[in-house]
Amino acid sequence: MTGSVTNIASDAEFMPALEAAGDKLVVVDCFATWCGPCRRIAPVFAQLAPKFPNAVFLKVDVDECGRTATSYDVTAMPTFLFFRKKNKIDVMLGADPSSLEDKIRKLYDEVENEDEDVNEDVGLKDYIDLLKHVNKSRTECLNESDEHTLQHAIHQCDEDYLESDCDEQLIISIEFTQPVKLFALKINGPYETGPKNLKLFINQPHTVGFDEAESKPGQQELTVEPEHLKEGGMTELKFVKFQSVSNIVIFIKDNMTGAEKTRIDYLGFVGVLARSANMKQFKRVAGKTGESHY
Repeated sequence: MTGSVTNIASDAEFMPALEAAGDKLVVVDCFATWCGPCRRIAPVFAQLAPKFPNAVFLKVDVDECGRTATSYDVTAMPTFLFFRKKNKIDVMLGADPSSLEDKIRKLYDEVENEDEDVNEDVGLKDYIDLLKHVNKSRTECLNESDEHTLQHAIHQCDEDYLESDCDEQLIISIEFTQPVKLFALKINGPYETGPKNLKLFINQPHTVGFDEAESKPGQQELTVEPEHLKEGGMTELKFVKFQSVSNIVIFIKDNMTGAEKTRIDYLGFVGVLARSANMKQFKRVAGKTGESHY
């Protein structure tokens, strides 16, 4: 489970857990209940899991999973094993919290940045769909219905969607796992109830309420074009204003036809990781050389 630690109770459970992780980084704490350093590092390990939401964290008791420990030459505790695609890619011995976090971060970043130069789904060279960089455990939506929540819209769920509750307005708060540069929103839905006028805020220290969203100036106000609501459509942003975005709040003021409720089938973000951006590689999509993108 994302953001949590899974205990492996037997040797038979270990390989299926690696297979279920797919191409995610897997971090395994090989421990023993009688090991003092293991007990001291255990709460640190648990606290690291939410920091790396696209990794899988497992705990293996070497006395309960002896074959697994032997297979990977675990002879001292604690030993931390690192896997990707079922293959062991690194190992670390000892209960050093700083070294452990540094090791996880290094491997995590390598996995996250792999093959991100071109994303065919977006169709624009150098920009990617940032969905996997959304911290889904740190999202919030005000005025969502109980049946149709934000989680449906950011998980690309074909059979469900996000829908407002009491009226047409929504406030969506999204946190990224690391700073990003945003180029466009993918905010798709049916024409009759799809969102129309938006106000965007970035890097907010707290959730923005409706009264504050109405009165407070944002980074950008924009109107979604009807054709951009279709699957694959994108609403471009003022790119220069979204250069280092840790979180974004989207205030949806109304929808296309004044319907009672607003619906979003998919909410995505197109851009690039802030620290890996190379502006010299970007291709212009509009305007003339030397113009700012407004």
